[in-house]
Amino acid sequence: MRPLRPADPSAIAGYRLLGRLGSGGMGVVYLARSAGGALAALKLILAEHAADPGFRERFRREARVAERITGHWVVRVLGSDPEAREPWLATEFVPGPSLAEAVGLHGALPEPTVRALGARLADALTDMHEAGLVHRDVKPGNVLLALDGPRLIDFGIARSAGATALTATDAMIGTPGFLAPEQARVTGSDEVGPPSDVFSLGCVLAYATTGRRPFGTGGVAAVVYRTVHEEPDLDDVPETLLPLVTACLAKDPADRPTAADVRASLGPADGSAGDWLPPGLPALIAERSARVLDLPVAEPTVVVPSTEPARTSPSRRRFLALGSAAAVAGAGGLTAWLVNRTPGSPSAGGPPAPLSAYTIGVQTDLSGTRAADGRAQERGARLAVETFNARSDRPFDLALKVRDDEGDPRRAGAVAREFVNDAAVMAVIGPTTRDTVVAAADAYFASKLVFAAVAVGIDQGDLALPSVSPVYRELRVQHDMLQLPVTSFALVRGSKRTAVVLDRAAGDFGWRTANSVKSTMSAAGQLVTIHQIDAKDEDFGPAVREALATRPDVVLFGGVSPRRAGLCAKELKLQGYGGLRGGIEYAMTPEFFSVAGPAAEGWYFGTTYIDPALVPAAKAFTAAYRKRWGLSGSAPVERFAVEAYDAVMCLAERMTGLVSSQRLEITRIAVRGAMRAFRFQGVAKEYGFDAQNVMLFKYYDELFLYRIERGAPRYIGPYEKVVEDEKKRRKKA
Repeated sequence: MRPLRPADPSAIAGYRLLGRLGSGGMGVVYLARSAGGALAALKLILAEHAADPGFRERFRREARVAERITGHWVVRVLGSDPEAREPWLATEFVPGPSLAEAVGLHGALPEPTVRALGARLADALTDMHEAGLVHRDVKPGNVLLALDGPRLIDFGIARSAGATALTATDAMIGTPGFLAPEQARVTGSDEVGPPSDVFSLGCVLAYATTGRRPFGTGGVAAVVYRTVHEEPDLDDVPETLLPLVTACLAKDPADRPTAADVRASLGPADGSAGDWLPPGLPALIAERSARVLDLPVAEPTVVVPSTEPARTSPSRRRFLALGSAAAVAGAGGLTAWLVNRTPGSPSAGGPPAPLSAYTIGVQTDLSGTRAADGRAQERGARLAVETFNARSDRPFDLALKVRDDEGDPRRAGAVAREFVNDAAVMAVIGPTTRDTVVAAADAYFASKLVFAAVAVGIDQGDLALPSVSPVYRELRVQHDMLQLPVTSFALVRGSKRTAVVLDRAAGDFGWRTANSVKSTMSAAGQLVTIHQIDAKDEDFGPAVREALATRPDVVLFGGVSPRRAGLCAKELKLQGYGGLRGGIEYAMTPEFFSVAGPAAEGWYFGTTYIDPALVPAAKAFTAAYRKRWGLSGSAPVERFAVEAYDAVMCLAERMTGLVSSQRLEITRIAVRGAMRAFRFQGVAKEYGFDAQNVMLFKYYDELFLYRIERGAPRYIGPYEKVVEDEKKRRKKA
């Protein structure tokens, strides 16, 4: 929960507001206390949206639907006013975590817990369906866990079975990964009925027992396709639950059990639920309950005109104007202490006051296939923490916690949960593979814990996470643009024809790379041809022969495998091609050199990382890094070391800004907000995200070019500078 803002009201229709539970484009959800002392979640809709008759009608319908649902396992409506200038709806407040958060923190739940969970959710759905209603968005995020059982929430898109939808025609309603096939392909309203809720319940049960979404993760289109056309992943569902879950996930709605059938299969829904939760979760719920019950009633929010001179720290009047809920968030804690002291200054007659410490986690591969990149990131991050802690003006200390995920998705999920459970960890850096990012994403998102990548690029669509306040921050250029340094260099060299050897083993990324090359080169009047090799085929001869038949000026390997890039290089050399050829950073590893041998010579690669030893601006970093790790004066600095250094320094700068300029407490949510849109000049390059597009790395020109010389990669420089230098050279020639 976050404190109230100065512009927030202090009360709505007799409910005193205590804090903000969440906010979005449509309005704000507050934690409130009724006149009788009951806690409530109060949803307030912004006036500009309420002015839309269609929107107001949808909200009016939501209030009517919610008031009709009175079962024990749903949150009850305490009051509403759909006709107010700013419509509002108050429901019971459940202090426990959502099912999504619980699984993210603790992993898969034991079978007895899942049985109790499923029976009670099925009971809630049975009541809804008997009342002629369909929920249409049953998912882990809409299930709250209380000490006596779960609660189903969010009836914003629920409606009467067979009623005309108030949404756009052909709109997909529900959450991909938990919606039924008929919701994904619906062209009208008649197909979505009670069986759709049962399918979603089956997805929820599979998720709760395995910790995985039954139709996987990834882009919306991919998840929806698997939901409609492929079988779910139920490998780890217990045998005793498997037949029921399988039946719930039948593609044909007529083949699914009813919610009442599910309830009967799982056991009584009205039995004792006091011991239904696994160890750890009851304590979490109790802690949150105690925290909100102790909150005082907020003082009325007032604007107090001030004639006092400006001061360097907030006055008592300013704190009162913010409301006591905001003061509670900082009272006796970090904020009030930091804004009224000089960091590290001695107290009266005593030694320097100790600084608060915050931890940066490093989750990376230290023993798998990318151990070298993982070790470089750890070293760079350690040097950054030591550098920051040596500053006399720092407002806090940093600590580092490193965990090896071995590049294994299963291990990555466990490491993520460990970091999530450590309250001192404010952000995490370091994943090295797409699969480890995806495996860790749900846990980090549920806890609002930022995790950032410098050594791997994935499609943002691979993560089914909200994009308004992103948790995953990829501090590098979008990875399907990595071909740009090679193709741009080819253009300035006078290239007219480009051939792409598309490696089907690279999956969707190969296609995106090929399309990116075609878009870039075709716009410059180039002829681009694409020549495919099957994922299971290691004979590059036919594809290379076909490519060379087009008489290309440049050949680009469209894949990510170092081994397969090496095989392509050998075949190009064998068939006598000596023109410009290249790939992207994923393929430029020791395995490429060992497979390609002499055929690697002359290849160009586009990268997101620099060689700091050859960058004047990184001279101090290079010297400090070599000294810290006992390297010789000529030893190379491993790739991604300086980028990891920059990532930690960027986080430190954003955290410092929270306490020094914004006067905010450093929390995970605050760090996430600080990393939403920013600009940071690092040693290696400039980093940042624009407020207009917070999902896209802002500095798309931060790409670099390497050339293989004498069997090793040599850093040439930022690709735009390389291109300009080549233009000048050719003009002089």
